[in-house]
Amino acid sequence: MSYAIEVEQLTKSYENKAALRGIGFKVEAGSCFGLLGPNGAGKSTTMKILSGLLEPDQGKARIFGNDLGTAANEVRKQVGYVPQSITLYEKLSAADNLVFFGEMYGVKGKELKRRIDEVLEQVGLADRAKDAVEKFSGGMKRRVNIAAALLHRPKLIIMDEPTVGIDPQSRNHIFEMIRSLQQSGVTVLYSTHYMEEVESMCDSLAIVDNGQVIAGGTLGEVMDRFGTQAVYLELQDGKAPPALAEYGKAEAKDGGWILETATPLDALADWAEVCKERSLKVKRLEMVRPSLEHVFLTLTGTTLRDN
Repeated sequence: MSYAIEVEQLTKSYENKAALRGIGFKVEAGSCFGLLGPNGAGKSTTMKILSGLLEPDQGKARIFGNDLGTAANEVRKQVGYVPQSITLYEKLSAADNLVFFGEMYGVKGKELKRRIDEVLEQVGLADRAKDAVEKFSGGMKRRVNIAAALLHRPKLIIMDEPTVGIDPQSRNHIFEMIRSLQQSGVTVLYSTHYMEEVESMCDSLAIVDNGQVIAGGTLGEVMDRFGTQAVYLELQDGKAPPALAEYGKAEAKDGGWILETATPLDALADWAEVCKERSLKVKRLEMVRPSLEHVFLTLTGTTLRDN
C-alpha cells in the first residue's frame, strides 16, 4: 500500500500549552481523508505542520516518503494548502492574486499564465479573472484560495474547513472539484465540522481530540466500532410513538423518533406489533445506520469547546 501521509507521534506546544500530544495516522495515496475534531483539538496545527508552515517539537511526518524534517523543500512542491481563513489581496483581481501565489510556488512566465487560466476554469471563475476579489462573495473567494493551492500541480491538497460560511453553489462546486482531483490521482486531506461532508466524500478518517487520534479507519470501520444501531419510526399524525421500556427511551428526530438499541431487529418487530395493536398509522418504520455526527459526539462529548 502506498501512503501519501505518514504521521508518527507528532507533538507541538504553544507557550507550554500542548496542541499535539503524539498524534499519528496514515493516509492512503489517492484517497480523500477526513480529519475531524472539536475546536482546539489540533487539526489546524497538524495541517500546518504537514504543509511545512510549522515545525513539530517532536515526532515524524512523511509526505510521499519524504521526511518533513530533512526534505522540506521537496515536500512543499508536492503539497497545496487551503487555509481556514481566506488569504487574498482584496484590491487585486483574481488573476493577479494567482500571479502572486504562483510565483511563491515557483511557477513563472508562460507556464504560470497557462496554469492561472486552467485553475480559474477548474474552480468556475474563468469569467471573473480580471475582477477585484473585494467584489466576490465568500464562496467565490474560497474558490480563488483553492485555485491558488492548485497552481503548481500538487499531489496532495490539504483543505482546512473549506466550506465554512459559503453558499450552497460554491459548496457543491468544491465537492465536484475534490472528486475530480481524486479521479486524477490527487490525495485530499479534508478538515470540516460538517459530518455529512465526510460521509459523502471521505474514504477514511481520523477523529482527533486533545491532540491525539481517538478513533480512525474507514468510515465503515469507525461506524461499526463506535456507532449504535437504531430503529426509526414516524407516525402519520405526528404523535409520539408507543414506549418500549425494554429498549430505552426514543428521541425525536426529523419529524419522527429514533430508538438506539443493540437489538434493532427485535425493536423494529415489537414497535410494528404495538402500532398494529393500537391501529396507529405508520409513515415510516425502518432500521437506520448510526450517524457519524452521533459517533463524533459520543467520542468527543457534547459540550462546545473553543480551545
